[in-house]
Amino acid sequence: MASMPLGPQQHQQQAPPPHLGAPPSHLGAQPDASHRHDPMRTDNEMTPAVDNNNAVNGHIISTTIGGKNGESKQTISYMAERVVGSGSFGIVFQAKCLETGEAVAIKKVLQDRQYKNRELQLMRLLDHPNVVALKHCFFSTTSNDELFLNLVMEYVPETMHGVLKHYNSMNQRMPLLYVKLYTYQIFRGLAYLHAVPGVCHRDLKPQNLLVDPLTHQVKICDFGSAKVLVKGEANISYICSRYYRAPELIFGAAEYTTSIDIWSAGCVLAELLLGQPLFPGENALDQLVEIIKVLGTPTREEIRCMNPNYTDYRFPQRKAHPWHKIFHKRMPPEAIDLASRLLQYSPSLRCTALEAIAHPFFDELREPNVRLPNGRPLPPLFNFKQEVNLHNYQSAVFFLLVQLFFFVPQSSKFGIHCQAVDSQTLEKIWLMCPVWFNLKLKCWLVTIWTHG
Repeated sequence: MASMPLGPQQHQQQAPPPHLGAPPSHLGAQPDASHRHDPMRTDNEMTPAVDNNNAVNGHIISTTIGGKNGESKQTISYMAERVVGSGSFGIVFQAKCLETGEAVAIKKVLQDRQYKNRELQLMRLLDHPNVVALKHCFFSTTSNDELFLNLVMEYVPETMHGVLKHYNSMNQRMPLLYVKLYTYQIFRGLAYLHAVPGVCHRDLKPQNLLVDPLTHQVKICDFGSAKVLVKGEANISYICSRYYRAPELIFGAAEYTTSIDIWSAGCVLAELLLGQPLFPGENALDQLVEIIKVLGTPTREEIRCMNPNYTDYRFPQRKAHPWHKIFHKRMPPEAIDLASRLLQYSPSLRCTALEAIAHPFFDELREPNVRLPNGRPLPPLFNFKQEVNLHNYQSAVFFLLVQLFFFVPQSSKFGIHCQAVDSQTLEKIWLMCPVWFNLKLKCWLVTIWTHG
């Protein structure tokens, strides 16, 4: 991923077209107190220039990058082309780099001068094929001295929400191969987020899943609600978009886990299979009613697992609706089984992202000759170098185990060679868990150790 930082100079080159309207003063997620820092300071000192605020469609803004660790400074100019998203966070607009012609997406959010921007801090840690890449960022100010943070990211032209709308407009269901391909990549991205930097996305939904219409590569985006969850530390429960909100959040849990993302991903899977949201609640209470219609009334033990502090158990008793009756008769049983494993009341009973990508529902993707309907090969799915090149050897072990036992049995297809896992790494993996490493895994380690 490109290095951050950031040069001090920005200037406007062209008078902007009519304004889109200033974003409200509460833009962006509310920061934690731990994110306080010296105003206007990141890794490099930045001097924001005046920005005519939210001008798009022909508006040009320039910024200087580099100048760190002896690097030469470089001026990059972006021409805004169109708004592709907006909300309480600010706006996202498509822009073109005038020097290279590259299309980028720029997310512009109001920045509190007393706090660091958590989204920026997290995105600087992320580097994975199924996570949108941050290229660099810069600050800009308005004539009213409002400070804006501009996150420059890779541009992906479509969202999963748009793909769903396309099929619905033609009164068609999404082809099952695409459902498998898209959800596999969602879980692969979540497996990376949850295991490597330990990030919980907290707002997974079709609108925050980007899809390349040519390669069908999926990228998780919008980390405005994301957070590294710390055990024992309270978090806000009013998080995540309603249709995809895990039941423990509805029950007011403050100490939840990354399994809330797994619930959201299960909702996305069901929506891709059904063509419409599985739990379309009109408000928080109605959302719980929609969930109970499918899963039945939660038991006291399930409520305790979701939120031990919740004591109001007065719910109408309703039996669970059989999963096979929710989907059409021709739905593969593997799809129904996976959905049922993801959408459990008890967070600890939901399968993890790694367990999900090893599920038989995705076996078709592991066949050697499978291709996209347009004849192109599938996007890269089984190269786990990002996951294996870690100082966190426990995470490396889990990814190696999944690679070994569930993906590509032929050693030539492991995608992990000595360039990716050197002998020192293998030795540390070997020594870390000698008790539960079985003979088959040790033999495999010896194989790649000696043959690469």
